[in-house]
Amino acid sequence: MKWIGPHVSTSGGVENAPINAHKIGAGAFGLFLKNQLQWNAPPLKEESIVKFKENCKKFGYTPEQILPHSSYLINLCSPQKDALEKSREAFIDEFKRAEALGLKYLNFHPGSHKGKISEDDCIKLVAESINIALEKVKGVIAVIENTAGQGGNIGYRFEHLSGIIDDVEDKNRVGVCLDTAHLHGAGYDIRDCDTFEKTIAEFRTIVGEKYLKAFHLNDSKVELGSRKDRHHSLGMGKIGLKAFECLIKSSISDNKPLILETIDQKKWPEEIKLLYSFAK
Repeated sequence: MKWIGPHVSTSGGVENAPINAHKIGAGAFGLFLKNQLQWNAPPLKEESIVKFKENCKKFGYTPEQILPHSSYLINLCSPQKDALEKSREAFIDEFKRAEALGLKYLNFHPGSHKGKISEDDCIKLVAESINIALEKVKGVIAVIENTAGQGGNIGYRFEHLSGIIDDVEDKNRVGVCLDTAHLHGAGYDIRDCDTFEKTIAEFRTIVGEKYLKAFHLNDSKVELGSRKDRHHSLGMGKIGLKAFECLIKSSISDNKPLILETIDQKKWPEEIKLLYSFAK
């Protein structure tokens, strides 16, 4: 089963996310659980929580088909103590929101060392941050998103992801979301079926397929290995459409939320239809 859809708006309340996804024919969706560019947000209203669950049931979205994304401000390996503590508090709050909504996953960017600590120390801090959050909340799986490696971001190598997972105490509650644009930016070639399968084989060897929980589907405006994160619409960037056909046809994308974060929302309905056509 393929579950494909975009990262949708929650304008007016999180309860509108499943409605917005259904309107454009999505079989999955991503969402923010609070404003992604602000540290503080009011708690979710009980009415919104109830309506969110009702709308998910109404339109046939299970927790396995939904990939919430945490705030962009969170840096789980910040070299500054105050910023690290603030990030961890916000991270725990995001987990509690996901738990309240009955969701299975929380996707997040691992963070940046800012050039002030080593990558190894950054990896250990991210894992420590995950352990702290998982102790506070039940059920929700921490889903680490790979990065392109810009700005001192950790997570651009599969070894980084594996290193974080190695230090997470509850291995049943940690996983990975692979972003195609980030893979490309980090230097992992997926532009045809041979290179895609080679990259996935490397992921299986270094990280392990059991940890792969989701994909973000994005073309890229930048060249392979640029270490930059610049999303583009499918087939319009440097990755090309073939990569997404290969991904959809592969069993590696079965029963996982496949979330579009492409730049032109008007294209989402046609991108969803195109991707589903590859599964036939």
